[in-house]
Amino acid sequence: MSTFAASHLSPSYPDRAAWGTATKLRAWQQEAFDLYFRREPRDFMTVATPGAGKTTYALRIASELLSQGVIRAITIVTPTEHLKRQWADAAAKVGIAIDPEFKNSQGATSRDYVGVAVTYAQVAMHPALHRARTEARKTLVIFDEVHHAGDAKSWGDGIREAFEPATRRLHLTGTPFRSDDSPIPFVEYADDAEGFKRSVSDYSYGYGPALADGVVRPVIFLAYSGEMKWRTRAGDEIAATLGTPLTKDQLSQAWRAALDPKGDWIRQVMQAADRRLTEVRRGVPDAGGLVIATDHEAARAYARHLRNITGEGATVVLSDDPGASKKIKQFAASQDRWLVAVRMVSEGVDIPRLCVGVYATSTSTPLFFAQAVGRFVRARKRGETASVFLPSVPTLMGLANEMEVERDHVLNKRPPEDGLDDSLLQEANRKKDNPDVLGDELPFETMETTATFDRVLFDGGEFGTGAEVGSAEEEDFLGLPGLLEPDQVASLLRKRQADQQAAKRRAPKPAEPVLSPHEQLAELRKELNGLVGAWNHRTGQPHGVIHSELRRACGGPPIAQATGEQVQERIDKIRHWATQRSSR
Repeated sequence: MSTFAASHLSPSYPDRAAWGTATKLRAWQQEAFDLYFRREPRDFMTVATPGAGKTTYALRIASELLSQGVIRAITIVTPTEHLKRQWADAAAKVGIAIDPEFKNSQGATSRDYVGVAVTYAQVAMHPALHRARTEARKTLVIFDEVHHAGDAKSWGDGIREAFEPATRRLHLTGTPFRSDDSPIPFVEYADDAEGFKRSVSDYSYGYGPALADGVVRPVIFLAYSGEMKWRTRAGDEIAATLGTPLTKDQLSQAWRAALDPKGDWIRQVMQAADRRLTEVRRGVPDAGGLVIATDHEAARAYARHLRNITGEGATVVLSDDPGASKKIKQFAASQDRWLVAVRMVSEGVDIPRLCVGVYATSTSTPLFFAQAVGRFVRARKRGETASVFLPSVPTLMGLANEMEVERDHVLNKRPPEDGLDDSLLQEANRKKDNPDVLGDELPFETMETTATFDRVLFDGGEFGTGAEVGSAEEEDFLGLPGLLEPDQVASLLRKRQADQQAAKRRAPKPAEPVLSPHEQLAELRKELNGLVGAWNHRTGQPHGVIHSELRRACGGPPIAQATGEQVQERIDKIRHWATQRSSR
C-alpha cells in the first residue's frame, strides 16, 4: 500500500492544517513518527493534547506499517460509536478502508476492508471473537483515548484477552490520567519519587508546547458568580452567593441552582456567551458555540433559551439519539451558531469551528474537564482564540488555572480531594435523563438566580474586578477580538483590568444608606437566620434547636423580642462556633 495519501493528509484532520504546517506533518508528529520507527516497538504510547492531530499521526504510522508488510490488518478501538465513523472517514482519506459498522454478530467483515473500528464496550462483550480476528492476521491495534480501556474490570480484562496477540499496539490519549486505580491494559507503569505507580508514555506533547507552536488555540475562561436562592423539601429558604466561601453542601446546592434552566443565571450566561460568539465571528465567520448540559431535560430547556436569545434554533444532541453522529457531522459542516449536548461531545469529537463554550454541567473531574475544553482548542489558523464560560466554582477555577499541567495515570494514590472524583467518565457520558444530585442534599426548588460577571482566567492569571451582567466592564472582556496571539491576549487582559481599576478609583464612593431602626433590626434578623440555615445544613440540627442554643449561650428573649444588640451577639456567637468547628 502506498503511503502517498497518508503523507498528504492534513496534520489536523478532519480540518485543514494549522497555519504554517500544511502539507507536511507537524514537528511533533514527525518527531514521534521517527521515534516510533527507530524503536520498532510492539507497544507505543503517545500522549498529545486534544486538537494536536493524533488521528493524522496514527494513520501515517498505520500506512507505513502496511506498506512495509509488518501488518496486514488494523483494528481501531474508540470510546463511542460516533468516533468509529470519524476514524473510518479519516482512514478513507488515506486509502485505508475501515468498517465502522462491524458488529460482533457478524464474526467477520468484507474483504473490501483492511480493518474495523469498534468500541471498548463492544470488545468487552465478546473478547474471544476479537482475539480470533487478531490472531488470524498480523494486526495493528490503535487504542483511541486508551484510558477508557480501564473504565471497568471487565473492560480491561476483555481488552487484554482480545489484543494480547496483536503484532503492534499504538496507544493514543490526550488525557492519560484517571480518577481510579484501574490499570490501563498494555500501558507501562513505573515507580515515581513518592512510591506510586505512574503511567509511562513513549512520546508526550502537552498543551503548553502546543500553544507555543500555534497548534492549539489559547483558552480564555470567563467565570460568572451570582446570587442563588432555593427552598429545601423541609421548606427552608436558603440564599448563597456563588463565588464566595461556602460549605460543601452550600456550594453544591448553589451550583445546582445556577444550572437550573428555570433560573436566570444560566440564561444570562448563555446570553453573554452569545455576545462573545458574535464578536468572535467578526474574525472567524463560521465560529460555533457548544453548551455542555448535564441531562436531557436541561439540554432541551437550554436550546429554548438559545432560540429566544438568538432567534435561531440550536442543534440538540442527546446520548440516546440514533441520529447523534449525523447531527454532529451536519453541525460541523454548517455555519449554525449553537450546539447543545448532554456531555457526550466531550472527547475525540472534532468540530474545529467550535470557539465558544458554556460549561453547564456538574461534572468536575480533571479528566472530563480537560476533554470538554479540548473541544474548543483545535486551531485552524494563527490567532484564533477559544472562550469557555463557567460558574465560579473553586474546583473548576482550579482546573482552568492548570490547563498546562501535564498529568499521568497514578496507581495506589492517596484519596482525591473533594470534588475531583465525583464521577467516572463513563458515568459522565452515559444517558442522562435526570439532573445530577451534587452532595447529599435533599431535592429542592430553585426560587431565584442571577448572574454576575466575576473574572477572566488565562494562562494561570486572573483578570477583571467583577461587574454586573450587561455592564460596560463586562463588555470590555466579551468584546475581546476573536483573533489574537497568546501574548496579545495576556497584554489586552492586563490593560482591560488596569482600566477598570483606574475607573473605580476615580469614581466617587456612594454614601452609605441610612437605615431606620426597624430596617437595621430586620437586616440583623435576616443575617442571623441565614447563618442558622447554614449551620443547620452543616450540623443537621433543626433551626429551633440552634436558636435555643444561641439563647442559652447569649441570654435574652426569643428573636422576635430581641434587641439589635442581642441579635448581633448571637450572630457573633454562631460565627465563633463556625470558626471553632473549621479549625478542628
